[in-house]
Amino acid sequence: MPKMKTKKAASKRFKVTKSGKVKAGSAFTSHMMMNKPKSMKRKARRTGMLSDPDARIVLRNFLPYGRKKKKVNTRKVEGETS
Repeated sequence: MPKMKTKKAASKRFKVTKSGKVKAGSAFTSHMMMNKPKSMKRKARRTGMLSDPDARIVLRNFLPYGRKKKKVNTRKVEGETS
């Protein structure tokens, strides 16, 4: 099976945190800032986390290697015999 390709435009716009959440910058911050309220400009300075449904779409379709791996519990429970 061939390698899956990452969408390069998405890799430049989104970052995946260690916990598996997706960070993205705010929209509407590039031009015509005099027509936007101060509160909007202030809130748009920082990056935000995508909602779970949106993050799922980004990870599934655009960033296949950014998906978090499921952890397998390999630790033995005390008193267990096998």
